[in-house]
Amino acid sequence: MEHGGDLTLAIERFGGARVDWLDLSTGINPYHYPLPAEFSAVTWTALPGRVASEQLIAAARQAYSVPEHLGLIAAPGTQILLSLLPSLLPEGPVAIASPTYSSHKKVWTRDGRAPVELSSIYALPADAQIVLLVNPNNPDGQLIDVKSLKEIARTLSERGGFLVVDEAFADVVPGASLLPHIQDENIVVLRSFGKFFGLAGLRLGFLAGAQEITSKMAALLESWCLSGPALEVGTTALRDIAWQEAMTRQLVDEMADLTLTLSRHGLSVFGGTPLYALAGLRNASGLHEALARRQIWTRIFDYAPTWVRFGLPGGAENLERLSEALAEAMQEL
Repeated sequence: MEHGGDLTLAIERFGGARVDWLDLSTGINPYHYPLPAEFSAVTWTALPGRVASEQLIAAARQAYSVPEHLGLIAAPGTQILLSLLPSLLPEGPVAIASPTYSSHKKVWTRDGRAPVELSSIYALPADAQIVLLVNPNNPDGQLIDVKSLKEIARTLSERGGFLVVDEAFADVVPGASLLPHIQDENIVVLRSFGKFFGLAGLRLGFLAGAQEITSKMAALLESWCLSGPALEVGTTALRDIAWQEAMTRQLVDEMADLTLTLSRHGLSVFGGTPLYALAGLRNASGLHEALARRQIWTRIFDYAPTWVRFGLPGGAENLERLSEALAEAMQEL
């Protein structure tokens, strides 16, 4: 399972229809931002205009506290942004804080960089030009403080290198973002819209960094890379601070309930964010399959056979379903 969120394999192996499954394999908010009852015809029929794009960028700049001296662009998801980064950043060795989201290593490997995987971000290779980390990290939720990130960035800047920070889950960890603190360091930050707002299918993401970098990225993306609905919904959601604050509190509460449930069934929760919990179990793959036979899909990792990750079930009824399935599965194991 390369990424979570695709139930095709689960259905092929264990049966059922999509509606039957409780998908806990992602870190996507199960409570999506409320969509408009209907979109205007113009949203669907007209090419996205400059004003709508500018409104989205202004809303994102405010929501993410992006300093005015930094450039900020939007794209159809952060996946395309991270895949284009190797063509924009300097040549030279790449180091990635690992284990983490697997696509980062793949795109730099595809570029011929042979990235080094770092078990500790504090031990930078002396020749590293590009250092990449996910903060808070996926899947363990490890968080590197802003002061340390800026020190790393200054070291790289002195070499003519860059620090790339993927803040896909920073929305749910107040104070985690590096964006408000960036001055003249060589830093590029990725922000994902779909995870926190629960609208991954909308495909919307952002990149912030020096104007030179964002201008080059915008040129690669070319015109009309975002759909009308993405512009409209993205702008509205990013402006809705009240919804964001209330949702952050709700997710924290529900993650506490999920953590307690997992612990009661013998799982050791040792990492995560308010959108996912990472637990340890000797036979994680056995638990994964036992839950799948009950049409509950979790996330396991080939590089860590004792790890299993659970996204938020989304409500008391789904949490109870998971609890009952865990009781049966653990008895089987």
